[in-house]
Amino acid sequence: MPSADLAPEAAAFYATHSTCSDPGALAPLYSGLPADRAQLLTVARHLIIHRLEGEHFHYAIPRERLHNDAETRYVDDILRIITERNDAPLALRREFADRFVGVCRDFALLYCSFLRQAGIPARLRSGFADYWGADGFHFDHVVTEYWDDERGWLLADPQLPDPSITDRYEVDFDPMDVPRDRFLVAGSAWRAIRAGEADPKTFGLLLPDGPLVGERFVAGNMRLDLAALNKVETLLWDVWGTEADGDGEMTDAIRELYDRVAEVAGDDVPFGAARTLFTENDELRTPATVLSLAPFNGPAQVALRA
Repeated sequence: MPSADLAPEAAAFYATHSTCSDPGALAPLYSGLPADRAQLLTVARHLIIHRLEGEHFHYAIPRERLHNDAETRYVDDILRIITERNDAPLALRREFADRFVGVCRDFALLYCSFLRQAGIPARLRSGFADYWGADGFHFDHVVTEYWDDERGWLLADPQLPDPSITDRYEVDFDPMDVPRDRFLVAGSAWRAIRAGEADPKTFGLLLPDGPLVGERFVAGNMRLDLAALNKVETLLWDVWGTEADGDGEMTDAIRELYDRVAEVAGDDVPFGAARTLFTENDELRTPATVLSLAPFNGPAQVALRA
């Protein structure tokens, strides 16, 4: 059970499933999973291949899977795809052809689901990692934050438990304990930028058509992180609420709004304040329908499960 350092209300909230993390009718698949948290991290890694890892693993990802798998929002649907491709127990490592083709959010959500099913408080965190290969750049990324009775909230990255990945990116830390100066939660990145301690152009994505970086990107990442702290784990390209069209359109009012978000979406999360800011603010709360800017399939209005 969580220690007294985690308030009972927060412990109960994060140890139970969200709409996105709930395996639903497929929960019996979890019965054969290991109890050890580090082993569960490896299980999540071996059920998914990132849509950008095909070349690294010398696997040609089918176009349909590349475009469509990562549009799957809910763990029960992710599990259906995985088991339709190979109905072996989840603890069995899949060949790449049998894996779900996802992004960082999908690794983190599946691991979070494993932990919550075991009664361990866990949540997704959106932010920026500096360990994906470009010196001085912080890549848009999602990890899982879980409660440890002795040390409190720790960050785990389920993309890392593969020797070829850790070797390629020279990862020198435990994937179950990602240092907080290697992964900055979005609120911490925002505060550093606002204090003049970090360049906003070093946070975002490096894309073939040019970088997607800056204050606007970090603000959007904070909106996703605040939603995840409230157990609404959307796709990374879901858009809603208040945001600017670009850094040039960032107004003082928008910056002040996200200053408020940064106060509750940092390394230390005041549970009640994070819940109140999200649930009582129409500019931040996830609506019933979001605009999904799918990278391959284009924009669409998507109604979320209730």
